[in-house]
Amino acid sequence: MNILIVGGGFGGVKTALELAKHKQNRITLLSNDDNFQYYPTLFSTATGHNYRESWVPLSTIFDDIKNVNVVIDTAVTVDAAAKRVVGESGTQYSYEKVVFALGSVTTYFGIEGLDVYSYGIKSEQEIRKFQTHLWEELSDGTDDEKNYVIIGGGPTGVELAGALGEYLRVLRKHFGIRKKTLRISLVEAAPRLLPRLSEQSSARALTRLKKLGVHVELNRKVERQTVDELIVNGKPIKTQTVIWTSGVTNVPFYKQNESQFVINERGKVSVDEYMRSSEHTYVIGDNAATPYAGLAQTALHDAIFVAGHIMGSDKKYKSKLPPCVIPIGHRWSLFEWGAIRFGGLLGHFMHRMANLIGYHDILPISWSISAWHAGTKKQIRIPDEI
Repeated sequence: MNILIVGGGFGGVKTALELAKHKQNRITLLSNDDNFQYYPTLFSTATGHNYRESWVPLSTIFDDIKNVNVVIDTAVTVDAAAKRVVGESGTQYSYEKVVFALGSVTTYFGIEGLDVYSYGIKSEQEIRKFQTHLWEELSDGTDDEKNYVIIGGGPTGVELAGALGEYLRVLRKHFGIRKKTLRISLVEAAPRLLPRLSEQSSARALTRLKKLGVHVELNRKVERQTVDELIVNGKPIKTQTVIWTSGVTNVPFYKQNESQFVINERGKVSVDEYMRSSEHTYVIGDNAATPYAGLAQTALHDAIFVAGHIMGSDKKYKSKLPPCVIPIGHRWSLFEWGAIRFGGLLGHFMHRMANLIGYHDILPISWSISAWHAGTKKQIRIPDEI
């Protein structure tokens, strides 16, 4: 069977790996990036850990898998009736079945200046830019920055807030900066952190961040950013280091091809009980209008289901609540899975095990072990070496 998979993230890679077990399949994996990114550890790589825990070349993942062809291109249009996707390169990709797993993109909600002046940590490129900024700011042995401001109280913002202070102290020591004053603020528009989790977990996260010295501001609306100020609730905060971790939306591809999909009010693609948007077209992961879309574990769950359906399974899709593990500082993580909720060293153990399982689901065994160990030691890395 000739199968096209569009997207090189969790959903796309896992679907390819599952379908590749059936040697009669000829699989084309179309990705706009030659690296697979392990999103749960991007905050860690941004704060000094080895890049191997966060991204790996797609060629490494599929090196020994002969019936998967990795193509670097960006999907532009799809014609479901003709069973054809056209890439930015102009190449036409025909298929018998297609699986779309394109992930999400950052949105700034129209807030003036954020797209120009803020930093992000959601990709290799954003991390390089952020680390170059920190490196250049501190490398002359001085530190004029008074405030490091993280916007967004979701998992990424909380994880970064828990790790950034330690990394800045490591950088300061490396560059011989003795000033001890260090202010890290986390700004969230909602009345509590981690609004998708329970109030109990939100309270634990808040207590932990305060213990780490993070200044948390809730119910605060970011209005504008300039080169040296962030305006929050009408008041300016002097800063040149704003990290935007909030706001993701579905990739523009679906809106640009809206005649081929049914898109709901949140911009997600409506799918049937087999994750199909049409007879030969599957949409999974962040892109699909399912209860837990947006989580890596959901993308993996979707990938396994869709691969099974393509190969003949008649089971109907059932959404599955994934466990949530959020590291907040050194050897401390928050864990929530339904009514099971705890934090601390046990949570850290669960985080390490979750990463080990996550790596094993995607990566070759040698890289899995290397990636898992890469997160254990803080390193000073020149931006070009990240």
